[in-house]
Amino acid sequence: MHNFGNLDKNQILYEDNHLLIINKRAGQIVQGDKTGDISLVDEVKNYLKEKYAKPGNVFAGLVHRIDRPTSGIVIFAKTGKALTRLTEMLKKHEIKKTYWAVIKKSEIPENQRLVHYLKKNEKNNKAIVFNRPTQDAKEAALTYKIIGKSDNYMLLEVDLETGRHHQIRAQLSAIKCPIKGDLKYGFDRSNPDGSIHLLARRIEFIHPVKKEKIILEASVPQNDNLWGSFKNF
Repeated sequence: MHNFGNLDKNQILYEDNHLLIINKRAGQIVQGDKTGDISLVDEVKNYLKEKYAKPGNVFAGLVHRIDRPTSGIVIFAKTGKALTRLTEMLKKHEIKKTYWAVIKKSEIPENQRLVHYLKKNEKNNKAIVFNRPTQDAKEAALTYKIIGKSDNYMLLEVDLETGRHHQIRAQLSAIKCPIKGDLKYGFDRSNPDGSIHLLARRIEFIHPVKKEKIILEASVPQNDNLWGSFKNF
């Protein structure tokens, strides 16, 4: 797969003494795993170490993750205090996340709230979807609206109410609208670079220390004509 090295300065959406917010590339892994590929956490730590000439270990608190084939916004805390507060805000749904997803053209309502019950299958790292409450399954809710159409595809804007494992991928697949490139959840072919057309597009929250409103948007992945056709929505 990919083996990224240094953090690209263009990936930095916001930085102050408390926070560092990144636009993650598709294929970039957020936390280290058995592949041994350089993770975004590693890149952020290296960046902070070099920029501020810090000796020894550098603190980079990961507030939340997004899937490896997904691109978009990831929040890091530079201090323990900021991390504690942001983690608490995440639990209370005080960090509003909006995603963009590209699916094949389909006869679905223009907007809809989806509620399913998801259970993680550890063996194949996949969410199993149920339509009604089921033992060990967690409720998953999102709202989507169609905001763009091309000849063969549609662009959905998705507002998450819960943050379950593979939630958007699994719920869209459950209504027979898998995300472009997402073989795991039923799309018929993969994207050449192993990405899926899912973007953590927008984030909105109150700064945990400064108490001012932060609203950020991640640009669509570069050098992708389909994403490019939707970038102005």
